Amino acid sequence: MIDLKFATIQEIKSLIEKKEVTPEQVLDFYLEQFAVIDPTIKSALEVFDKASILKSFSGKGLLAGIPGLIKDNINQEGRIASCGSKILENYTAAYDATVISRLKEEGALLVGRANMDEFAMGSSTETSAYCKTANPWDTSRVPGGSSGGSAAAVAAGLVPWALGTDTGGSVRQPAGFCNLVGLKPTYGSVSRFGVIAYASSFDQVGVFTHTVYDNALVYSAIAGVDEKDSSTLDLAKKDYTENLTGKFPTGLRIGVVENALEAAELDPEVKKVVEQAITDLEKAGVTVQRISLPALDYAAATYFILSRAEAASNLARFDGVRYGFRAPDIANLEEMYTKTRHDGFGQEVRIRMMVGNYVLSSSHAGKYYNKAKKVQRLIRGEFNEAFKDVDLLLMPTQACPAFKFGAYDDNKLQMDLQDYFTAAVNIAGVPGISIPCGFTDSGLPIGVQLIGPHLSEEKLFQVGHAYQQITDWHKKNPKV
Repeated sequence: MIDLKFATIQEIKSLIEKKEVTPEQVLDFYLEQFAVIDPTIKSALEVFDKASILKSFSGKGLLAGIPGLIKDNINQEGRIASCGSKILENYTAAYDATVISRLKEEGALLVGRANMDEFAMGSSTETSAYCKTANPWDTSRVPGGSSGGSAAAVAAGLVPWALGTDTGGSVRQPAGFCNLVGLKPTYGSVSRFGVIAYASSFDQVGVFTHTVYDNALVYSAIAGVDEKDSSTLDLAKKDYTENLTGKFPTGLRIGVVENALEAAELDPEVKKVVEQAITDLEKAGVTVQRISLPALDYAAATYFILSRAEAASNLARFDGVRYGFRAPDIANLEEMYTKTRHDGFGQEVRIRMMVGNYVLSSSHAGKYYNKAKKVQRLIRGEFNEAFKDVDLLLMPTQACPAFKFGAYDDNKLQMDLQDYFTAAVNIAGVPGISIPCGFTDSGLPIGVQLIGPHLSEEKLFQVGHAYQQITDWHKKNPKV
């Protein structure tokens, strides 16, 4: 049997096309990897049986025979979709999310459900009601969040790709922590139909892979307009790998966000690695300009208010009436609501819902929510102005390397600041991609983030792919 551990989608596709391996053999290999390694990593809440995985296998398409893992807030028909929460522990999805339907049409093999922070609320995958996922690079540390299970599975070589969701950085930050490529697409370029919402105006399905080429391949399979989601853009289906020549676009201008690199929260080792990535781009002939985005300083606070407001509205449906967990031994309707939501939701979710209801209340909406919406317009305006002078923006993906479990248990504000470098991208609705760019002295991965204007995924892929041709960080893997 060929060893496919850490193989890319591109490599596996080539082996299948040459008939050196069959899709069933590929699936067997990765199921065995889960059986041996995942008891330590705990990336998956459930790994499906082989027969049920192959039941929907089309045998053809962009991802024919390529296994992947799906974050547990994306509906897969007939599978549990728990969102990492007790309140949905027995909820079985009645239909496929659009991204799942498209993946199946392209022949992908969906092997299981990835662990996640409860309802995607967290930056470490520590708020899951079921288990804590470990970072394959150091199992005493977190993989990031909220899509930590998806990231850890790819980083550990359990699958060559996985889907996550990115509300304020929940694909890009875990990608940085785990030495992966992580894409947060333009808002509306990927359907949210069948994705259980945290903050509807920010949520986007994103992709984890080892290489930019692979990321473009999966994105090609899931992107495009969807009549079931009115927020999707009129985006025709296309192959985003077509123009990946390995060369930087002629005359490329990248704006380095200077106030991000000078932020007090940025770890010195992260800054050093990112500065080296900038030097590598300059040596490759890319024009680099130092710019400032003053509104970036307000992005985390704006995201804090708006995301929690939307979460309070979205999660109001989980009350024990229609579906999911219902508290036992209740005397009346009010007690059913109260006990169900207290016992069904974890502490982090309850806190965020309380804050959301507070900022939406009639006495506080003007002071908090309405002002945050004004700052959102300001942030979007700053990004649009910046893109008049440069093609892409660059800043760190993460404030620090992957941290130890429990590091911020007594410092919730510092945990919230994990979104400092990523949340502005969601607020503006533009695409961003995190790419491996180096390691700390102790061997922990660091990511650099490229950000483009609306619907610039093609350029992000071109630049990211070209960067991976002059570096080999993405080829380094943990010893698991």
